[in-house]
Amino acid sequence: MKKKVIIVSHGMRIGGVERSLIGLLNAFDYEKYEVDLFLFIHDGEWMPLIPKEVNLLPEVKKYTGLLISTKKNIKNGYFDILLGKTYAMLKSKLFCKRNKLSPQNLVYMDYLQKYTHYSLPPINPGKEYDLGVSFMNPHYIVAHKVNCKKKIAWIHTDYSFFDFDIKSELAIWGKYDYIASISDSCTVSFANRFPALKDKIVLIENILSPSFIREQADRIDTEDEALKETGVVTICSVGRFSEAKNFDNVPFICKKLVEWGLNVRWYLIGYGGDEALIRSKIADASMQERVIILGKKENPYPYVKGCDIYAQPSRYEGKAVTVREAQILCKPVVITNFATAASQLRDGIDGVVVPMDNEGCAEGIRALIQNKPLQQKMIENCRNSDFGNEKEVEKIYKLIV
Repeated sequence: MKKKVIIVSHGMRIGGVERSLIGLLNAFDYEKYEVDLFLFIHDGEWMPLIPKEVNLLPEVKKYTGLLISTKKNIKNGYFDILLGKTYAMLKSKLFCKRNKLSPQNLVYMDYLQKYTHYSLPPINPGKEYDLGVSFMNPHYIVAHKVNCKKKIAWIHTDYSFFDFDIKSELAIWGKYDYIASISDSCTVSFANRFPALKDKIVLIENILSPSFIREQADRIDTEDEALKETGVVTICSVGRFSEAKNFDNVPFICKKLVEWGLNVRWYLIGYGGDEALIRSKIADASMQERVIILGKKENPYPYVKGCDIYAQPSRYEGKAVTVREAQILCKPVVITNFATAASQLRDGIDGVVVPMDNEGCAEGIRALIQNKPLQQKMIENCRNSDFGNEKEVEKIYKLIV
């Protein structure tokens, strides 16, 4: 008899967590495991990438209330969801003010589900699963709305960077039998904040398929958008336009490179709330011809394949999926020295770590551009490395009794 697994997440819009979910779904042995997927909303460019063997459960409209606007919630008559969201907002503002928390906090995200899950119906009632997987935090839904013998929740970020309501977070994480961490660095940062949960942590890296990525990279020709010009060094970065990715500093980093006489063009692929900020910074730095926003791409891999250098100038990361994807495509990779950088690559071997500040970052990129032998060394090391890790799914199998 097949073991029954349910995975719960938000949706399938373009993002690193969603890409990791696709990798996990593709890795399952469907002859031995029956996998149900529940999404809060059936929305996103990567919905078609869900494997056909996965049983996508029907959308339950009330769960979309967690993600849609106030206006849409009123139209749908979800006044209990609106009440919970309003209460969560007021409670989180009060908690942050009382405890003088930084703007980089997870309090509202936690409270959002904490004060709305009472209004949500059970997921697939009547069916008992051998394992319930909560793939994206906060983790209230699998904890309260799914009938499972065992439950596991995922860590996708560096918890040393954020403030939060420790008591509230500890209570919900404590409802899980296991906590999956995507890197050793994430494990350390999480365990430092929640030492009582340390023994529940299991290392399960983001699952990537090199053959899938290479096949996707060959699907389209990017020359019309990302022109290859003789003598121009092209740099590419992929990610949400958000505080974490630090794309708002790319124009100033690029300006330094140009001032030092380097002929570079930097392409940004993604979308998000910081797009207007990034565009304003491009204008401030007069880099309109050098920093090009390509926007959202359902398939970013041809652009990564076509660039000379892949850069991840983040302020913080859990473990950036895009860095490993760029290495699979044999690109010289530059990342900033964020807290979990050491877990992303081998510095000087299959990538380089550069300082976080703009000038230091620019200097590190300049050094790599001017060091062709080092670039070739990285390319060869990536080519000779096995970045595939589909066997990580076996760690999940071992958790199922």
